[in-house]
Amino acid sequence: MPLALYALTVGAFGIGVTEFVIMGLLLQVSADLGVSIPTAGLLMTGYALGVFVGAPILTIATRRLPRKTTLLVLMAIFTLGNAVAAIAPSYGLLLAARIITALAHGTFFGVGSLVAVSLVPPQRKASAIAIMFTGLTLATLLGVPFGSWLGLAYGWRATFWAVAAIGLLALVVLAVLVPRDDSVAEPVALREEFAVLARPQVQMGLLMTVLGFGGVFAVFTYIQPILTELAGFSKEAVSPILLVFGAGLVGGNLVGGRWADKALAPALLGTLAILTLVMAASAFGFHDRIGAVVAAFALGAAAFATVAPLQMRVLQQAGGAGQGLASSLNIAAFNLGNAFGAWLGGAVIAHGPGLSAVPLVAAVVPLSALALAAVSLSVERRQLQAA
Repeated sequence: MPLALYALTVGAFGIGVTEFVIMGLLLQVSADLGVSIPTAGLLMTGYALGVFVGAPILTIATRRLPRKTTLLVLMAIFTLGNAVAAIAPSYGLLLAARIITALAHGTFFGVGSLVAVSLVPPQRKASAIAIMFTGLTLATLLGVPFGSWLGLAYGWRATFWAVAAIGLLALVVLAVLVPRDDSVAEPVALREEFAVLARPQVQMGLLMTVLGFGGVFAVFTYIQPILTELAGFSKEAVSPILLVFGAGLVGGNLVGGRWADKALAPALLGTLAILTLVMAASAFGFHDRIGAVVAAFALGAAAFATVAPLQMRVLQQAGGAGQGLASSLNIAAFNLGNAFGAWLGGAVIAHGPGLSAVPLVAAVVPLSALALAAVSLSVERRQLQAA
């Protein structure tokens, strides 16, 4: 794989840390700022909604810029947002800083996906996307546990300063390693890009992404209280268990990419089916310490095995004309699923049936994505047969 692809991985790592690290800091933030745990969980929801809003806006705003320039601008926004979060004196300003940071997220991964697939031969496209997203998984494997430990030892603000420093490092690496291409072709007319979004198969692909990840984040957002209150671990034990979760993410992400390169449709159905089963089983596993560790690994692996198949499905159905906007919107769809999942988990905790029921309720969401994927592929087969 080209060296430039790993520069994208570094950028993805920085963004992944800031997105996920708040889940290891919920108890500290809620205590320091005087808000409830579900309210602190809205910091995840706010970030995800920021991605959803920012992805199409910044993708359109930067469509005439070289892709490398776009990536550098987005990483600068990301770094500034984390610095503001580190000094935020109130919950409201912290939430605003999270939203500012999130604006860059969707377009970075959308543009980054297009850069990644342009660097490799056609038969390696899903694997290239998976390698870029390895930065996201490594963020969970290494960055989130370290950020959680740092927040526990030195306060949650220290974690955000550390993430801002990662952003600066990513900015330098992207500037050095990603090849510059100023010979940008005239962008596709906006009406053509939006016409692609009107295709039912593209819309179904985006909705699959929302539902596929909605269930994951209903659980993952509240992983700290799940591990401490259900499994009986101490706060100090959460970081090592997040390492296990992150190891699952890395492995699942790479396996999902390889599977999607070989056979996209079976990979799409298979990964969503596995995710549903793992989430349903984790409802029982999280009540036991050993079971909780196993469930954390399995949930991470099953969750990120779906990433490359879901992203490739949307790119495949969008075709060449609308891939830029469709790619960014699919990243937005991942984060809309995150926002929905964080809200769903909070609602189950606050209004019943309670924290212990979160994984089982959440399993229904990827099950819906699996049903939609089956319908989408069936419709596609009938259309091909008719043609």
